[in-house]
Amino acid sequence: MDYGLKNRLSRMVKPATGRSVMLACDHGYFMGPTTRLENPRKTIAPLVQYADVVSVTRGVLRTSIDPAWDVPILLRVSGGTSMLQEDLSDEGLITSMKEALRLNATAVSISIFVGTKHEKQTLLNLSRLVDEGEENGMPVVAITAVGKELEKRDARYLALACRIAAELGAHIVKTYYCEGFSKVVAGCPVPLVVAGGPKMTTEADVFELAHGAISEGAAGVDMGRNIWQNDHPVAMLKAIRAIVHDGASVKEAVRVFDGAKSKRVSDSIPA
Repeated sequence: MDYGLKNRLSRMVKPATGRSVMLACDHGYFMGPTTRLENPRKTIAPLVQYADVVSVTRGVLRTSIDPAWDVPILLRVSGGTSMLQEDLSDEGLITSMKEALRLNATAVSISIFVGTKHEKQTLLNLSRLVDEGEENGMPVVAITAVGKELEKRDARYLALACRIAAELGAHIVKTYYCEGFSKVVAGCPVPLVVAGGPKMTTEADVFELAHGAISEGAAGVDMGRNIWQNDHPVAMLKAIRAIVHDGASVKEAVRVFDGAKSKRVSDSIPA
């Protein structure tokens, strides 16, 4: 592995802990103006200093991320479908490696849809992107997407999808937490980060997910809606950081959240 690739990976996954807190803000590429991400800059700005990585598209990077912000960028480079389609798996590459380098991205991300009718094209997209990434020192994050078929998020399916992503050369794989998650981790030779998914009912639910994933071997989380759709997004992100980097328990994370919430009323995002 060349220096450039190693250096970019070390900016994403902190060497001191071997873990990462990623902030997913790329939902608009297929969901449009998602609730509380209607104005990306307004949502992202207060959270940047607490995130190890921010995930966005090139359009949001150019319009909503201040070049002076010292935050690694995970650039979404796959897409081509919208929520209006029943099948979200028909994705292609929407941003070139040359563009990613021009934008000084730290890594690029791409969805794969294992088990769908577009499985082959998304896996070939990943393979081509890895070839270009290795040539240019750019890490590739593969996302085991399930589209609207949320029932697919079980250990057997995720273990298959994650292993295939790693076999094709992904440097990090983003997947879902599930019962038996340790088996998914054991079968994947590259670091796994866990998605937050749709907004959960309580903060404690989110902390349970993050704590469970880290306890079972995840290298971090990549959360979006469960952070910035909360009334206290900065407090949420601080609590997640405590779990990921400091080994906090769920109860300790709740205390971090409550303390941060009471101190910084101004961090709330208006509905």
